[in-house]
Amino acid sequence: MDRKIIAAAGVLGAIGIILGAFGAHSLKELLAPEQVAVFETGVRYQMYHALFLLFVGITPMVSQKAKKAILGLVLTGVLFFSFSIYFLACNSLFSFDFKKIGFITPIGGLLLISAWAVLFLHIMRRKG
Repeated sequence: MDRKIIAAAGVLGAIGIILGAFGAHSLKELLAPEQVAVFETGVRYQMYHALFLLFVGITPMVSQKAKKAILGLVLTGVLFFSFSIYFLACNSLFSFDFKKIGFITPIGGLLLISAWAVLFLHIMRRKG
């Protein structure tokens, strides 16, 4: 499980860096500054959670069951939160109106918060 979590952290981190560079260079010519700022929010939260997974993957303080739950919550949360933000920020570039799926953004945020809550509760219940 640790290997899978660390690999997921690597993938999220690499994609985050790619999208961050894309936003900083290519999107500045296509979108308003406010839209680029929204896009960068998605990148920032994706990177926070790549680092979070890296920590979870290397710490011996978290059980494999909790790690599995955290991995699922983070991956789904990033997909819903960050990726919906990417599409919402770039909405003017597509023919599909991504505002129709905007309701998944807060669901993704709740999943990310839940991953942190699982870590917190697991550590608080741990003996020693």
